[in-house]
Amino acid sequence: MSDLRGEIAALGAALIWAVASFIYVGLGKWMPPLVLNFTKSTIAIGFILLTLLLRGDTSLEMPPLSVGLLFFSGVIGIGFGDTAFFACLNAVGARRALLFEALSPPLAALLAFATLDEQLGWQAWIGILLTLSGVAWVIVERTPDDVQSQRSPFWGICFGLLAALGQASGAVLSRAALAEVSASPLWSSLIRLSAGTLILLLCLISRRESWKAFQPLCSRRFLGILTLTSFAGAYLAIWLQQTALKFTATGIAQALTSTSPLFVIPLAIWAGDRVTMRAFCGVLIALAGIWLLFGLNQ
Repeated sequence: MSDLRGEIAALGAALIWAVASFIYVGLGKWMPPLVLNFTKSTIAIGFILLTLLLRGDTSLEMPPLSVGLLFFSGVIGIGFGDTAFFACLNAVGARRALLFEALSPPLAALLAFATLDEQLGWQAWIGILLTLSGVAWVIVERTPDDVQSQRSPFWGICFGLLAALGQASGAVLSRAALAEVSASPLWSSLIRLSAGTLILLLCLISRRESWKAFQPLCSRRFLGILTLTSFAGAYLAIWLQQTALKFTATGIAQALTSTSPLFVIPLAIWAGDRVTMRAFCGVLIALAGIWLLFGLNQ
């Protein structure tokens, strides 16, 4: 059996982001998107530095060009893309925000084709389309909660499109940096997060953001939830995403990491929510696409 660690890592990131997205909706009621993104990224950097020290991996062995590409990937994907995603979460809720995430894989595949000459065969494109169709079928279903969560649909659409474009561009830059380099995905995650956090800090300074925006951190409960969510949603998930981009094609990695809404269904059942037959059909369609994507490496 061939190596599927890239695909498995992508699905792991999708599972984590599914849970984290709903938690961030609650946290976003108390903290602005820019401040929330900066705080969770800073916490994740602390976890990565601690992991590198414990592993004894304290030397960066990576060409300057790869470092530069990862830096810009962090600026675009984390600094701008994640902030736009948090704003989209606040505007239209988690289910609608995750719908725009489904635009990221085809955008990433097209950008990789245009800039990296990364070719995908017909089976890969069918797999991507099936996966995204299943995801969209699940999310587009209207529920009373969705209607209530749409506070600002127009701005939600704008932020959602910006988030998808930012994350697709960041993924392509990461792929360009990691494809021919043996560096650890953990180091690439650190570079991306550091770059994104630096840009966020400059934005906070330029906007003269009031320290009152950070006041929720004084609550032990809020800080505890944010720390755990940052550990999973930023530290682990980005590490897994970088692993996926290193070991599989950009379009495939992005398609699999965009399956987050599918993992919401078993969580909803566990919580006692009603799940419709339409949702199950969407899952089956997406699973067929995932099977095709995995089959590429068999």
